[in-house]
Amino acid sequence: MDELLSGDEGGVSRKRAALWILPFLALGIADVVLLLGWGLDGLWGFMILPPILFICVLAYIAFRTGFAADRTGDVKGGVE
Repeated sequence: MDELLSGDEGGVSRKRAALWILPFLALGIADVVLLLGWGLDGLWGFMILPPILFICVLAYIAFRTGFAADRTGDVKGGVE
């Protein structure tokens, strides 16, 4: 697990943070595609997509900088 840490900041690597966020981003995109597939107006896709992307970017930043680990007290990421 130590190889995932990105130095003395306590965050994780960019690749690992992106892999953690990817399922949530995929669910959000699938939701937009499903709504548009149901025949809703295309404007709904533009209304729903920005909040999904915003939350994914915030989560990426939290994982990347170690903010999420700092708040849980789990610095090493291991199971106690």
